[in-house]
Amino acid sequence: MRAVLTFSAASLLFVGLFASCSSDTKSSGGAAGGNATGGTAASAPLELELLNVSYDPTRELWRDLNDAFIPKYQQETGTTLTINQSHGGSSTQARAVIDGLEADVVTLAMWPDTNAIHEMGLIADNWEERLPYYSTIVFVVRKGNPQNVKDWSDLVDDANPLEIVTPNPKTSGNGKLSFLAAWGYVVTNGGSDEAAQEFVTKLYRRTPVLDSGARGSTTTFVQKKIGDVHLAWENEAHLEVAEAGGELELIYPSLSIRAEPHVTVVDGNVDRRGTRAAAEAYLKFLYTDQGQEIIGRHHYRPNNEEIGAKFTDTLPPLKLFSITDIAPGWDEANAKFFAEGALFDQIYQPQ
Repeated sequence: MRAVLTFSAASLLFVGLFASCSSDTKSSGGAAGGNATGGTAASAPLELELLNVSYDPTRELWRDLNDAFIPKYQQETGTTLTINQSHGGSSTQARAVIDGLEADVVTLAMWPDTNAIHEMGLIADNWEERLPYYSTIVFVVRKGNPQNVKDWSDLVDDANPLEIVTPNPKTSGNGKLSFLAAWGYVVTNGGSDEAAQEFVTKLYRRTPVLDSGARGSTTTFVQKKIGDVHLAWENEAHLEVAEAGGELELIYPSLSIRAEPHVTVVDGNVDRRGTRAAAEAYLKFLYTDQGQEIIGRHHYRPNNEEIGAKFTDTLPPLKLFSITDIAPGWDEANAKFFAEGALFDQIYQPQ
């Protein structure tokens, strides 16, 4: 088994880890696979290649999941499997699949991105059943928390002007969730939509740059040292802090949004490519104890509560609200906040 990273090797420390905002990973077992083939009795072991199209900060998670799954699948089936990875802003990745990127599975950040592929007829109706983990948005600050940031309200305190780093909600799941978490902080605490709009307007006036994806914002905050607070995926925040050598700290706000990154096969592609069995087995592996343990070690919250309880030291209990606490559903939230000319476009003025 071998894993080759086309972005900076994972064994490198901080600078290398965050040097690229978009990259592909290939993990393979045995000989490198070509395109998916039907195989015959005379062509054992069969070689198959899968493409997992995922969102921006999941490189490290899928590298380890692939390295665990590939030998297991080869032992069980005799198939030599290669898994290629594609990473980027979640909405951008969904558009790439719709435009013809031949993903066997998609593991995107948000319901609307996967649903957009479903609405094009590429994914069957039962895709929402697959939810192996969940996550949220937290804060990363500089050493010693010099701005004394403790909660969402501190981000817009007129007496304490600071710079905020977060991705573009038009292209990034991290970006959408950060916006919605800020909005939800106001309305779930009894504030009106008008108060929430004023809150997010102040927040984005303090945002000097909007990268297209989560890993790009990490690069901006960590390498370029722009900003006082990074609104980050929980897993990305842990990774930043671990690699920063004491220069960064993770802050949990009083509440945040529950993020549910669904996973699913792309039915229209796997049936044509002859990769359904491998793709289905790949996603089922996520629900095994081994898969859930790997998920927890990478600071995603396992949906297996028994395994999740093992990680409370690094994934502490946190009050989370759902999208339905601030909108009827994702379709309505997208139309209200992120569609062309909608609320985000009205409040955000590039600096």
